[in-house]
Amino acid sequence: MSTVFSEFSFKKLKVKRTKLSALAKREALWGLVFLAPWIIGFLLWSLGPTLASLAFSFTDFNLLHRETIQWAGLDNFRLFASDPYAKLGIKVSLRFAAIALPVGIFQPIIMAAILNDERLWARRLFTTLFYMPSIVPMVSAVYIWMGMMNTQAGWFNRALAVFGITGPDWFNSQVWIYPALVMIGMWGVGDMMLMTLATMQGVPTELYEAAQVDGAGPLAKFRHITLPMITPVIFYNLVLQSIGIVQYFLVPFVLKGPNGDPGNATWFYGMHLYKEAFAYSNMGYGATLAWILFAFVLVITIILFTTQKYWVYYAAGEE
Repeated sequence: MSTVFSEFSFKKLKVKRTKLSALAKREALWGLVFLAPWIIGFLLWSLGPTLASLAFSFTDFNLLHRETIQWAGLDNFRLFASDPYAKLGIKVSLRFAAIALPVGIFQPIIMAAILNDERLWARRLFTTLFYMPSIVPMVSAVYIWMGMMNTQAGWFNRALAVFGITGPDWFNSQVWIYPALVMIGMWGVGDMMLMTLATMQGVPTELYEAAQVDGAGPLAKFRHITLPMITPVIFYNLVLQSIGIVQYFLVPFVLKGPNGDPGNATWFYGMHLYKEAFAYSNMGYGATLAWILFAFVLVITIILFTTQKYWVYYAAGEE
Protein backbone atom coordinates (compact mmCIF):
# COMPACT_ATOMS: atom_id res chain seq x y z
CA MET A 1 0.00 0.00 0.00
CA SER A 2 2.75 2.42 0.94
CA THR A 3 4.68 1.50 -2.21
CA VAL A 4 1.69 2.19 -4.45
CA PHE A 5 1.06 5.48 -2.66
CA SER A 6 4.69 6.52 -3.08
CA GLU A 7 4.68 5.74 -6.81
CA PHE A 8 1.40 7.61 -7.24
CA SER A 9 2.72 10.64 -5.37
CA PHE A 10 5.94 10.60 -7.39
CA LYS A 11 4.07 10.45 -10.70
CA LYS A 12 1.70 13.20 -9.60
CA LEU A 13 4.62 15.34 -8.47
CA LYS A 14 6.40 14.71 -11.74
CA VAL A 15 3.37 15.83 -13.75
CA LYS A 16 3.13 19.02 -11.69
CA ARG A 17 6.80 19.77 -12.23
CA THR A 18 6.37 19.36 -15.98
CA LYS A 19 3.44 21.78 -16.06
CA LEU A 20 5.28 24.33 -13.90
CA SER A 21 8.32 24.05 -16.09
CA ALA A 22 6.30 24.76 -19.22
CA LEU A 23 4.60 27.71 -17.55
CA ALA A 24 7.94 29.02 -16.36
CA LYS A 25 9.34 28.80 -19.88
CA ARG A 26 6.40 30.76 -21.30
CA GLU A 27 6.74 33.38 -18.61
CA ALA A 28 10.47 33.65 -19.23
CA LEU A 29 9.88 33.99 -22.98
CA TRP A 30 7.34 36.75 -22.57
CA GLY A 31 9.56 38.39 -20.00
CA LEU A 32 12.39 38.52 -22.52
CA VAL A 33 10.01 39.90 -25.16
CA PHE A 34 8.99 42.78 -22.90
CA LEU A 35 12.58 43.35 -21.77
CA ALA A 36 13.96 43.25 -25.32
CA PRO A 37 13.66 47.04 -25.96
CA TRP A 38 15.55 47.80 -22.74
CA ILE A 39 18.16 45.09 -23.39
CA ILE A 40 18.74 46.31 -26.94
CA GLY A 41 18.94 49.93 -25.78
CA PHE A 42 21.37 48.97 -22.99
CA LEU A 43 23.64 47.07 -25.38
CA LEU A 44 23.61 49.82 -28.01
CA TRP A 45 23.65 52.98 -25.92
CA SER A 46 25.26 51.97 -22.60
CA LEU A 47 27.43 48.86 -22.75
CA GLY A 48 28.62 49.50 -26.31
CA PRO A 49 29.86 53.07 -25.72
CA THR A 50 31.36 52.01 -22.38
CA LEU A 51 33.46 49.30 -24.00
CA ALA A 52 34.34 51.65 -26.87
CA SER A 53 35.56 54.31 -24.42
CA LEU A 54 37.70 51.69 -22.71
CA ALA A 55 39.29 50.84 -26.06
CA PHE A 56 39.73 54.54 -26.93
CA SER A 57 41.56 55.15 -23.65
CA PHE A 58 44.49 53.13 -25.03
CA THR A 59 44.59 54.98 -28.35
CA ASP A 60 45.57 58.36 -29.73
CA PHE A 61 42.08 59.11 -31.07
CA ASN A 62 41.12 62.60 -32.21
CA LEU A 63 37.70 63.28 -33.74
CA LEU A 64 39.24 65.71 -36.23
CA HIS A 65 41.57 62.99 -37.50
CA ARG A 66 39.45 59.85 -37.24
CA GLU A 67 41.30 58.13 -40.02
CA THR A 68 44.57 58.07 -38.04
CA ILE A 69 43.69 56.20 -34.87
CA GLN A 70 46.91 54.87 -33.37
CA TRP A 71 47.52 52.52 -30.48
CA ALA A 72 49.00 54.48 -27.58
CA GLY A 73 49.16 51.85 -24.84
CA LEU A 74 49.55 53.52 -21.45
CA ASP A 75 50.67 56.87 -22.88
CA ASN A 76 47.38 58.55 -21.98
CA PHE A 77 47.69 57.42 -18.38
CA ARG A 78 51.25 58.73 -18.25
CA LEU A 79 49.99 62.01 -19.70
CA PHE A 80 47.42 62.18 -16.91
CA ALA A 81 50.18 61.87 -14.30
CA SER A 82 51.87 64.99 -15.69
CA ASP A 83 48.77 66.99 -16.63
CA PRO A 84 48.62 70.14 -14.43
CA TYR A 85 45.02 70.88 -15.36
CA ALA A 86 43.91 67.39 -14.31
CA LYS A 87 45.64 67.88 -10.96
CA LEU A 88 43.96 71.27 -10.61
CA GLY A 89 40.60 69.66 -11.34
CA ILE A 90 41.17 67.06 -8.64
CA LYS A 91 42.24 69.73 -6.14
CA VAL A 92 39.20 71.91 -6.89
CA SER A 93 36.82 68.92 -6.67
CA LEU A 94 38.24 67.81 -3.31
CA ARG A 95 38.16 71.36 -1.94
CA PHE A 96 34.52 71.68 -2.92
CA ALA A 97 33.71 68.22 -1.50
CA ALA A 98 35.10 69.25 1.90
CA ILE A 99 32.40 71.95 2.08
CA ALA A 100 29.52 70.50 0.10
CA LEU A 101 29.52 66.93 1.44
CA PRO A 102 28.84 67.78 5.13
CA VAL A 103 26.14 70.25 4.09
CA GLY A 104 24.55 67.71 1.77
CA ILE A 105 24.44 65.13 4.59
CA PHE A 106 23.24 67.27 7.49
CA GLN A 107 20.84 69.62 5.71
CA PRO A 108 18.19 66.95 4.89
CA ILE A 109 18.45 65.62 8.46
CA ILE A 110 17.90 69.06 10.01
CA MET A 111 15.01 69.88 7.67
CA ALA A 112 13.36 66.50 8.28
CA ALA A 113 13.78 66.84 12.03
CA ILE A 114 12.03 70.22 11.94
CA LEU A 115 9.18 68.89 9.81
CA ASN A 116 8.86 65.82 12.03
CA ASP A 117 7.88 67.96 15.01
CA GLU A 118 4.11 67.67 15.49
CA ARG A 119 4.03 71.10 17.13
CA LEU A 120 5.09 72.78 13.87
CA TRP A 121 2.29 74.81 12.33
CA ALA A 122 1.32 73.88 8.73
CA ARG A 123 3.80 71.01 8.44
CA ARG A 124 2.39 69.82 5.13
CA LEU A 125 2.66 73.30 3.66
CA PHE A 126 6.31 73.64 4.68
CA THR A 127 7.05 70.11 3.43
CA THR A 128 5.63 71.04 0.04
CA LEU A 129 7.54 74.32 -0.07
CA PHE A 130 10.82 72.64 0.84
CA TYR A 131 10.30 69.95 -1.78
CA MET A 132 9.19 72.15 -4.70
CA PRO A 133 12.66 73.55 -5.60
CA SER A 134 13.91 70.03 -6.36
CA ILE A 135 11.39 69.87 -9.23
CA VAL A 136 12.96 72.87 -10.97
CA PRO A 137 15.49 71.78 -13.65
CA MET A 138 19.03 72.46 -12.51
CA VAL A 139 19.91 74.64 -15.50
CA SER A 140 16.96 76.91 -14.75
CA ALA A 141 17.88 76.93 -11.07
CA VAL A 142 21.43 78.04 -11.88
CA TYR A 143 20.14 80.99 -13.90
CA ILE A 144 17.80 81.91 -11.04
CA TRP A 145 20.72 81.89 -8.60
CA MET A 146 22.87 83.89 -11.01
CA GLY A 147 20.24 86.62 -10.86
CA MET A 148 19.90 86.43 -7.08
CA MET A 149 23.67 86.64 -6.60
CA ASN A 150 24.30 89.28 -9.22
CA THR A 151 26.92 91.71 -7.95
CA GLN A 152 24.98 94.86 -8.83
CA ALA A 153 21.29 93.98 -8.64
CA GLY A 154 21.13 90.63 -6.86
CA TRP A 155 18.89 90.17 -3.83
CA PHE A 156 21.74 88.82 -1.72
CA ASN A 157 23.95 91.87 -2.12
CA ARG A 158 20.99 94.23 -1.76
CA ALA A 159 20.08 92.59 1.54
CA LEU A 160 23.69 92.95 2.71
CA ALA A 161 23.74 96.59 1.64
CA VAL A 162 20.88 97.30 4.06
CA PHE A 163 23.32 96.48 6.87
CA GLY A 164 26.13 98.48 5.30
CA ILE A 165 27.97 95.42 3.97
CA THR A 166 29.34 95.33 0.45
CA GLY A 167 28.40 92.02 -1.09
CA PRO A 168 31.07 89.93 -2.80
CA ASP A 169 31.34 89.02 -6.45
CA TRP A 170 29.99 85.54 -5.77
CA PHE A 171 30.81 83.70 -8.97
CA ASN A 172 34.10 85.40 -9.80
CA SER A 173 35.69 85.26 -6.36
CA GLN A 174 38.15 82.50 -5.56
CA VAL A 175 36.82 82.50 -1.97
CA TRP A 176 33.06 83.00 -2.32
CA ILE A 177 32.50 80.73 -5.31
CA TYR A 178 32.31 77.60 -3.14
CA PRO A 179 29.69 78.97 -0.70
CA ALA A 180 27.71 80.09 -3.75
CA LEU A 181 27.89 76.61 -5.31
CA VAL A 182 26.92 75.01 -2.01
CA MET A 183 23.85 77.26 -1.73
CA ILE A 184 22.83 76.27 -5.24
CA GLY A 185 23.18 72.63 -4.21
CA MET A 186 21.05 73.23 -1.11
CA TRP A 187 18.25 74.24 -3.47
CA GLY A 188 17.51 70.66 -4.54
CA VAL A 189 17.57 68.42 -1.46
CA GLY A 190 13.80 67.91 -1.42
CA ASP A 191 13.94 64.25 -2.42
CA MET A 192 16.41 63.32 0.28
CA MET A 193 14.52 65.41 2.83
CA LEU A 194 11.33 63.46 2.12
CA MET A 195 13.13 60.12 2.40
CA THR A 196 14.69 61.15 5.71
CA LEU A 197 11.35 62.44 7.01
CA ALA A 198 9.59 59.20 6.07
CA THR A 199 12.28 57.20 7.86
CA MET A 200 11.98 59.36 10.97
CA GLN A 201 8.22 58.87 11.01
CA GLY A 202 8.79 55.11 10.82
CA VAL A 203 10.82 54.98 14.04
CA PRO A 204 8.79 53.00 16.64
CA THR A 205 7.16 55.33 19.15
CA GLU A 206 7.81 52.77 21.89
CA LEU A 207 11.48 53.69 21.82
CA TYR A 208 10.73 57.35 22.47
CA GLU A 209 8.28 56.48 25.21
CA ALA A 210 10.81 54.24 26.95
CA ALA A 211 13.47 56.96 26.68
CA GLN A 212 11.08 59.52 28.13
CA VAL A 213 10.38 57.26 31.09
CA ASP A 214 14.14 57.12 31.68
CA GLY A 215 14.27 60.91 31.68
CA ALA A 216 15.81 61.48 28.24
CA GLY A 217 15.35 64.93 26.71
CA PRO A 218 14.71 65.84 23.05
CA LEU A 219 18.42 66.01 22.15
CA ALA A 220 19.14 62.66 23.85
CA LYS A 221 16.24 61.05 22.00
CA PHE A 222 17.45 62.44 18.70
CA ARG A 223 21.04 61.36 19.28
CA HIS A 224 20.46 57.88 20.70
CA ILE A 225 17.25 56.85 18.92
CA THR A 226 16.51 58.92 15.81
CA LEU A 227 20.02 59.09 14.35
CA PRO A 228 20.79 55.34 14.70
CA MET A 229 17.41 54.43 13.22
CA ILE A 230 17.90 56.63 10.13
CA THR A 231 21.51 55.63 9.43
CA PRO A 232 20.48 53.52 6.37
CA VAL A 233 19.08 56.66 4.72
CA ILE A 234 22.15 58.67 5.78
CA PHE A 235 24.36 56.01 4.23
CA TYR A 236 22.32 56.09 1.01
CA ASN A 237 22.62 59.86 0.86
CA LEU A 238 26.35 59.70 1.60
CA VAL A 239 26.94 57.35 -1.32
CA LEU A 240 24.93 59.46 -3.75
CA GLN A 241 26.44 62.74 -2.54
CA SER A 242 30.00 61.39 -2.81
CA ILE A 243 29.46 60.14 -6.35
CA GLY A 244 27.66 63.32 -7.39
CA ILE A 245 30.33 65.65 -6.03
CA VAL A 246 33.12 63.71 -7.74
CA GLN A 247 31.22 64.01 -11.04
CA TYR A 248 30.25 67.66 -10.45
CA PHE A 249 29.95 69.37 -13.81
CA LEU A 250 26.59 70.89 -14.76
CA VAL A 251 26.55 73.93 -12.46
CA PRO A 252 30.07 75.22 -13.24
CA PHE A 253 29.48 74.50 -16.92
CA VAL A 254 26.35 76.68 -16.95
CA LEU A 255 28.10 79.39 -14.92
CA LYS A 256 31.27 79.63 -16.98
CA GLY A 257 30.18 78.13 -20.30
CA PRO A 258 32.15 75.69 -22.45
CA ASN A 259 35.18 77.99 -22.48
CA GLY A 260 35.74 78.07 -18.74
CA ASP A 261 39.04 79.43 -17.50
CA PRO A 262 41.26 76.60 -16.16
CA GLY A 263 42.86 79.06 -13.79
CA ASN A 264 39.77 79.75 -11.66
CA ALA A 265 38.10 77.89 -8.81
CA THR A 266 35.41 76.34 -11.03
CA TRP A 267 37.83 74.16 -12.95
CA PHE A 268 36.40 70.89 -11.65
CA TYR A 269 37.61 67.54 -12.91
CA GLY A 270 34.45 67.17 -14.99
CA MET A 271 35.17 70.48 -16.72
CA HIS A 272 38.63 69.29 -17.68
CA LEU A 273 37.21 66.02 -18.99
CA TYR A 274 34.66 67.89 -21.10
CA LYS A 275 37.30 70.27 -22.42
CA GLU A 276 39.65 67.52 -23.54
CA ALA A 277 37.00 65.25 -25.06
CA PHE A 278 34.56 67.66 -26.69
CA ALA A 279 36.32 71.03 -27.03
CA TYR A 280 39.71 69.71 -28.15
CA SER A 281 38.26 66.47 -29.65
CA ASN A 282 40.90 64.38 -27.83
CA MET A 283 38.62 61.39 -27.37
CA GLY A 284 41.48 59.07 -26.48
CA TYR A 285 42.70 61.16 -23.57
CA GLY A 286 39.13 62.14 -22.65
CA ALA A 287 38.21 58.45 -22.36
CA THR A 288 41.25 57.97 -20.13
CA LEU A 289 40.10 60.78 -17.85
CA ALA A 290 36.63 59.23 -17.73
CA TRP A 291 37.94 55.80 -16.73
CA ILE A 292 40.19 57.29 -14.06
CA LEU A 293 37.12 59.05 -12.71
CA PHE A 294 35.22 55.74 -12.78
CA ALA A 295 38.03 54.02 -10.88
CA PHE A 296 38.02 56.79 -8.26
CA VAL A 297 34.24 56.53 -7.82
CA LEU A 298 34.51 52.75 -7.58
CA VAL A 299 37.13 52.99 -4.83
CA ILE A 300 35.02 55.49 -2.87
CA THR A 301 31.94 53.27 -3.18
CA ILE A 302 33.84 50.17 -2.05
CA ILE A 303 35.24 52.03 0.96
CA LEU A 304 31.77 53.29 1.94
CA PHE A 305 30.17 49.86 1.62
CA THR A 306 33.04 48.26 3.54
CA THR A 307 32.85 50.68 6.45
CA GLN A 308 29.05 50.93 6.68
CA LYS A 309 28.84 47.80 8.85
CA TYR A 310 30.51 49.76 11.67
CA TRP A 311 27.95 52.56 11.90
CA VAL A 312 24.81 51.72 9.89
CA TYR A 313 22.04 50.10 11.89
CA TYR A 314 19.49 47.87 10.16
CA ALA A 315 16.40 47.11 12.21
CA ALA A 316 16.00 43.71 10.53
CA GLY A 317 19.57 42.74 11.48
CA GLU A 318 20.85 42.88 7.89
CA GLU A 319 24.19 44.35 6.89
